[in-house]
Amino acid sequence: MQRLSVEQFHAAAKIPLTVVLDNVRSLHNVGSVLRTCDAFRVDAVYLCGITATPPHPDIHKTALGAEDSVSWHYFADTKEAVRQLKSQGVRVMAVEQAQGSVLMQHMQADSDTAYAVVLGNEVKGVAQEVVDMADGCIEIPQFGTKHSLNVSVTAGIVIWEMARQLLRL
Repeated sequence: MQRLSVEQFHAAAKIPLTVVLDNVRSLHNVGSVLRTCDAFRVDAVYLCGITATPPHPDIHKTALGAEDSVSWHYFADTKEAVRQLKSQGVRVMAVEQAQGSVLMQHMQADSDTAYAVVLGNEVKGVAQEVVDMADGCIEIPQFGTKHSLNVSVTAGIVIWEMARQLLRL
């Protein structure tokens, strides 16, 4: 299947995308996001606040080793992670239903720009002060009775769409 080794993954070019998890409670969600980030060679994952960090058996259960391949960093405060990203010229987008949000299918990612997407807590979403710091919000349209998706499902949709646009797939 021509899979990369962990060493080859570390050396490989990454898409200019950082995934920020803002106080995600479920260790299985953290592992799932790491695994998705490995699949698309995301540059880094920032684990913030109460979001658990590897090593942990419940993260490994869904990450299946992606916790070793994907570059991850812990920040006690999501706002500090966003400040750092913005100081590096990264365009930070919160994934949140908010006034003025851009529907995912209307997002126009520029392949010459580095991006970060902030995904929020399973109940409260992205903290309002983090939304306020973001350069904008991305929203996934939904047509059923529910008004939210599981954070790991949201991550998969957003990471795929960002990878598709940034890599011109």
